[in-house]
Amino acid sequence: MKILITGVCGFVGSALAECLLERSDGIRIVGIDNLMRPGSESNRIRVEQLGVQFIHGDLRSASDVSALPSCDWVIDAAANPSVLAGLSGAGSSRRLFEHNLAAIGNVLEYCKEHKAGLLLLSSSRVYSIPALVAVPLCVRDGAFDIAPDGSLPPGLTAEGIGVEFSTAAPVSLYGATKLASEIMALEYGSAFDFPVWVTRCGVLAGAGQFGTPAQGIFSFWVNAHLRRRPLRYIGFNGTGHQTRDAFHPRDLAALLIAQMETTRPGGERIYTAGGGSANTMSLAQLTAWCDQRFGSHPPTIYTEPRPYDIPWVVMDNSRATSDFGWRIEMSLPAILEGIAEHAHHHPDWLEVSNA
Repeated sequence: MKILITGVCGFVGSALAECLLERSDGIRIVGIDNLMRPGSESNRIRVEQLGVQFIHGDLRSASDVSALPSCDWVIDAAANPSVLAGLSGAGSSRRLFEHNLAAIGNVLEYCKEHKAGLLLLSSSRVYSIPALVAVPLCVRDGAFDIAPDGSLPPGLTAEGIGVEFSTAAPVSLYGATKLASEIMALEYGSAFDFPVWVTRCGVLAGAGQFGTPAQGIFSFWVNAHLRRRPLRYIGFNGTGHQTRDAFHPRDLAALLIAQMETTRPGGERIYTAGGGSANTMSLAQLTAWCDQRFGSHPPTIYTEPRPYDIPWVVMDNSRATSDFGWRIEMSLPAILEGIAEHAHHHPDWLEVSNA
């Protein structure tokens, strides 16, 4: 089986390439990347050493995509991943549109031509910001959590956010590009008869992730704490209670393999995947973990909120577990240990990440 990974020199794309080659015999991987992200050149060397056929190209260019060799599946891991993308100071809205939405049109045309299945990596940020802000929450052990006596909206259970949770606007410019990509992918798959699986991912984290305050927060926080760089609790009264779940691309790879091996012609095509309630942590809890490992380094408090900030996101994995037998294997403490070990050996990682 031959797999094309877009954005292969990013953290997720390169980690998936490595995991897929480890887990499955007979897989060949082609990867394309425009190498725009700081640090991506180092990943190019790594994936080529793994045996990946690397192609330097830009998904926004139809001619670059049409020149790619035929593959059986495409894993779309290429995107501007920041929820602040498109706002002033975070890149232009036109550039976000081109990278996250126009480019997927070229990928879909490729799938149409080659009858290649598509594994589209989407985001938890396709969900309605007002609906997420309205989730009844309490504070438990320094982290936001679902209030035990609150009335939960459709698509939300004690396990987390499911596919049916509201995607009504606003979802952020970034979230809108991912939601539109989902719709176009499903329509192309239906119209031109190729399989499409959409996975709305929670936070992906692990050693070697390029960490900035806007994306890759676990990597950024650990590296910045270790190096005694400025850290800030932003919004939410400066408490650091904002909470996310996280999982490693190695676990995501297991889900993608299961999806590729499933021949089911119909049924649900969109799934949520993340660390779930067991792999959940607030910024305050993450700071406490770092304090214990590296010594005290208190963040400053900035109470003014940022655009699109939300207090709590945890993904419900129950449907992926039911349909594919998929479960998280790597714990969040293990992920953090890996990030910390990488940070010790790469003192320049914040500079590499352009943080």
